[in-house]
Amino acid sequence: MTVRRTRAGDWVRDLGYMSACEQRRLFKRRKLSPVEVLKAQIARIEKHGRLINAITYQHFDQGLRAARLSERRYRSGEARPLEGLTVALKDEFERAQWRTTHGSRASVARRAKEDHPLVKKLLSAGAVLHVQTTTPEFHLLPLTWNDRWGVTRNPWNPEITPGGSSGGSAAVTAAGMSTLAVGSDMGGSIRIPAALCGLYGFNPPYGRNAASAEDALLVHASVGPLARTFGDMLLLQRVLCGAVEGAVAVAPQLTLPDRLPSIKGWKIALSMDQGWAAVEPDVKDNVLAATRILEDAGARVESVRLNFKMNGSQLRQVVEQALFSTAVGGEMAGRPRGKLTTYGKRFRELASGMTAKDAMQAAEQASQVHGVLEDKIFGKGYRVLICPTVSSTRIEADYDPSRETLVVAGRRADPYLGWHQTSIFNLLNWMPVISVPAGRSRNGVPTGFQIAARPYDDLSVLAVANAYALRSARLFDRNSLPFLDQDAVGVRD
Repeated sequence: MTVRRTRAGDWVRDLGYMSACEQRRLFKRRKLSPVEVLKAQIARIEKHGRLINAITYQHFDQGLRAARLSERRYRSGEARPLEGLTVALKDEFERAQWRTTHGSRASVARRAKEDHPLVKKLLSAGAVLHVQTTTPEFHLLPLTWNDRWGVTRNPWNPEITPGGSSGGSAAVTAAGMSTLAVGSDMGGSIRIPAALCGLYGFNPPYGRNAASAEDALLVHASVGPLARTFGDMLLLQRVLCGAVEGAVAVAPQLTLPDRLPSIKGWKIALSMDQGWAAVEPDVKDNVLAATRILEDAGARVESVRLNFKMNGSQLRQVVEQALFSTAVGGEMAGRPRGKLTTYGKRFRELASGMTAKDAMQAAEQASQVHGVLEDKIFGKGYRVLICPTVSSTRIEADYDPSRETLVVAGRRADPYLGWHQTSIFNLLNWMPVISVPAGRSRNGVPTGFQIAARPYDDLSVLAVANAYALRSARLFDRNSLPFLDQDAVGVRD
């Protein structure tokens, strides 16, 4: 054991935040064991888990057995790509014999009969699955609370939401309770939690990562990785990418190179508000600071003006029409109303009233958004578009958009979509989008910016994210740790 111990308990913190790439290096040299890492993370869960409330079910005994097996495989030289690395699993993806609740009292948590394709990928790569993580009811909200599991809180400031719907996955990763995590994204559900928790989160283009046949019907959604470092996120994405037996994915599988290209000479478009959003000043400052780092890498960043001819409420209507015109709407319309959350009841009524006309209107609006991006961004020679992931970090953990009003930067905003800028990329879900951490706001909560590229141009967004990661200050070091590991109480505005 070579991890430095500076004072009592520091080894638990260090192992909790050690990167996946560093763990693998030490595992191979037999300087560290997967069992030691998992035990350290279990200790953190036992100490801080109740405050963050990001876990539905714990599987520590099963995880320890898997970690011991990984320890033996390292000794025998048979380690797989994710051997011994803990991965938090969103309470959406089924693993055989585990219960999945989808964050709802209306969901019967029966034991799954088989593994979801994503789970098959993780297990075949040697991942250690030790916890299932919280989600809003049926994954339909950009923050994470429900009537079944309660309120999930942000490790950087427990008064604030970690985002959603993959908020539990992001929170346990940011809290050092898991090395990696997986989530799903159908309106920003990977990217919003990534930004608010200081993580890298990738929403791959539709069909890039393995999905079930049922998942494939929901064209606005993708599964993807969450991690504290870019290298860790890329490691996990390499495993998730492509098909597996019984799964749906585009072919041939994309091979991610060992070295990503330089962005020197690239034209990058910046839209701070997408033409409709109010943005808090500290978010703007952090995104502008990030653009200067990209310029240091040799890129030319230029501000562009977008006009989708929609305000926040109109955009939300289009997103809801697109989503609830699918099988998701049919399922929500049939849910028992009495067991749903306040926002779940609203979505149920909305889904019950969807028509063919609504679906056509959503398709027309998506085509209009696509045309604007082609005309103003990609048709003008820009390789990628960047914009804030979240417009505000001041969303309380128990905020209820079905009942409360929302103000962002002094302006009344749509209660559902008015504080983030992720949804247009789900309308155009053939576009790869990554959220990258970019500083912290005045209340201590991280912010992030998105990088979006033309359809299936994953390498461009990854190249820009890599260039930024190589030059930017890292979170999760001794000088920048979440509230849980600070001696002082988290700050408020």
